[in-house]
Amino acid sequence: MFTTGRIIFASLFVIAFVTAMIFSYKKDAKRNQKHYQNGAKYVGIAIVTTILLLFFFKYVSKHL
Repeated sequence: MFTTGRIIFASLFVIAFVTAMIFSYKKDAKRNQKHYQNGAKYVGIAIVTTILLLFFFKYVSKHL
């Protein structure tokens, strides 16, 4: 299904994309400190909530 070349490309793409996003966030955070207060906390809460909803829906779908 996935060739070695596709896996390497996808891995490099993800690494480059995440690096660019981190760089962009840090640059914007320095300029707009007012808008980024407690931003990491809200992102963390959103990630945990999404994971919990995933497990909840999996549990509900198995028991119906």
